[in-house]
This record gives sequence, structure tokens and C-alpha cells, in this order.
Amino acid sequence: MLSKRSQVLEESITLAITALANELKVKGEDIISFSAGEPDFDTPKIVKDAAIKAIEKGCGKYTAVAGIKDTLKAIQTKLKKDNNLDYELSEIITNVGAKHSLFNCIECLVEAGDEVIIPSPYWVSYPEMVKFAEGKPIFIEGIEENGFKITAEQLKQAITPKTKVLILNSPSNPVGAMYTKEELTSIAKVLEGTNITVLSDEMYEKLCYDGVEFCAFAGVSEDALKRTVTINGLSKCSAMPGWRFGYMASKNKELVSAVKRLQGQSTSNICSITQYAAIPALNGEIDKDIENMRQAFEKRRNTALKMLNEIPNISVYKPQGAFYLFVNISKLEKDSMKFCKKLLEDQKVAVVPGIGFGMDGYFRLSYATSEENIIKGIERIAKFVKSYS
Repeated sequence: MLSKRSQVLEESITLAITALANELKVKGEDIISFSAGEPDFDTPKIVKDAAIKAIEKGCGKYTAVAGIKDTLKAIQTKLKKDNNLDYELSEIITNVGAKHSLFNCIECLVEAGDEVIIPSPYWVSYPEMVKFAEGKPIFIEGIEENGFKITAEQLKQAITPKTKVLILNSPSNPVGAMYTKEELTSIAKVLEGTNITVLSDEMYEKLCYDGVEFCAFAGVSEDALKRTVTINGLSKCSAMPGWRFGYMASKNKELVSAVKRLQGQSTSNICSITQYAAIPALNGEIDKDIENMRQAFEKRRNTALKMLNEIPNISVYKPQGAFYLFVNISKLEKDSMKFCKKLLEDQKVAVVPGIGFGMDGYFRLSYATSEENIIKGIERIAKFVKSYS
């Protein structure tokens, strides 16, 4: 008999759709998939070379649970250089992707009945992690008219004596929305005087468009720094999804110690070779590769936006970061799962239903694919919408 907590978990809808699309491709179907949440660019050569060098030098042994000193130093330097955040090496831990960072923090912070505030639309795994820890997800809807972002006033109204954690994601998945420094400062002021921990998921920080600058939540005030766990990794911005490199940094020494104990009794250290490979990426040696990728994504975003907004009865919010479009289909269909299944069946186009992100009547389209696929796929979507009933 399975434990009760294992049975509350639902399958990731993004992984399920991607798996289905790949399955159909293997069967010979002409599938265009906009479902994957990973860059289509290859890992930069300097990262690969660092991994090969580490293998050849025999660096395949266990490391300290938190990570090797050189990798922790590289994270420390990155956080100071990019975000003006000062952390001691003892306040930083490497994890098996940022998902692992989030999971560990939630497991160490949340008890049965604790409330965790999650702005919606949200990344699919946030509420599942909270439920697994026997916490209660509290959703605040970020309306499209406000760029799908929550306001400080909404947050204030949602806080109760049971509120333990706030999860922030900027730029966000599935929308690509970015909070300004002013918006983050207003949110930080609401939290002053509370014991609420902020988990700030900043995975897409270097994929920003239209000249908009990223702002780390921990950097807006001294109080924010003390209550924030800064969570990041190399999967998205460094085109290293399969390398599974994530990290967390926190001034909360009690939490850091608890996460180290949890990780020490579960995964232990992350892959040693990945740790060595991450160093040049963290040190800025692939910044040119990241910028080339960012420019390509911005161009693709513009192409996809233009084409989608020309299709009658659907509309798209213009994102400022990440590599997703959140497409409003509510005039056509409120049931996003029904719409997306039919689109895959009829036109062989895979997108992710908005219901998986807590907002029905939308679907998420990832433009982390070639411009050719974007044009071809959206032409199919236009054809599908024209005949939809």
C-alpha cells in the first residue's frame, strides 16, 4: 500500500504532453511540439570541455553534500556580479536542478496545515511539492490585465497566521512575466514584520527582452535578503537542462543546515562532473553564447506573437522574459485540455493546456524551437482555430 502523500501527487502535465508528442513522432507522425520547457540550443563547448577535463582528471569521486569549493565560489561570484547579492560559501548549496532546490526547501519549511502562497498561473510543480509536504497551496490570481502578476495588496489580503512561504517566479513559467523592482519592493514591504520565507525562482533571469532588466527579489531590501531563498540553475539560461545543475542561497542558517541534512540523507552531492562543468558557465565564460541565444529567442517571440495575434478569437500577452507564450483561447473554448487534445489529434501540434498552470481557457506555447517550426506550427493552429467548434 502506497503512502497517502505519494498518492496526492499528480503527473506533470508538461512532461506528459512532451512524452506523448515524442511517442507520436516515433510512430512517424509529423508532430510539431511547442511543449518542451528547455532550450533547443546545444550546451556551449567550453562547458563540455570542462566536463571532459574533469573526467580525464579523475574527478568522479563523492564531494561535500553542498558542493565542491570552486563551484560554490563560482556561484558566490555570480550572485555578487549579476545580482549584487553577498552570500558566504556556507550559505550556498548545489542541488540536482532548481526543482530539487525548491523541493528541499519546501520539505524543510512546510508542515501539515501550513499555507504556501502561489501566484497563478504557476509552474506545475509548485502546488504538488506543497501538497507532498502536507501543506496547503493558496493561490492568488495574477490577471492578464496586470501582466499575470500579483499586487502587493492581493498578497496582503492572502496572508494569514498560517502563511509560511511565498513562492515568486520572475521571469515566470508559463507566462514570461517579469516583476519590476518597484513591484518587488512593494511586495517586500508587505512581508516586513512577518515570518514568511520567500522562495524566489529566478531560472530565466538572463532571458529578458525589450531592454527590460531583471531584478532579484533578495536585492530590494535588507529584510528581503534575510527572508529570501534565492534559487537558480543552469538548465534554461545556459542550455544545460540535462546536466541537472541547480543551487540555492539563503541567509537562514537553520534552513541551510536542514537542507544539507536532507540532501545528505537522500541524494548526497550532485554529479561531481556537472559541478566542474558549471564553473565556466557561472564565471561568465559563456556570456556570449547566452546573449546569442537570448537574441534568437527574442526574434522567435516576435514572430510567434505577430502570427498568433493575427488569428481571430485568440490573443497573447507579450512576455518580457523566458521562452513561453500564454495564449488566451477563452473566446473559443474554456476547457483548455479539450482544445489541446483536439489540436494534437487534428493538426499534430502539441501545446500545454493552461489548466495545468492553474488557469483554464489558455494554453502555453514554448518558442524554444526553430523559426521554421514556429511558422509551420502556428499556421496549423490558425487552420485549427478557423474550423473549431
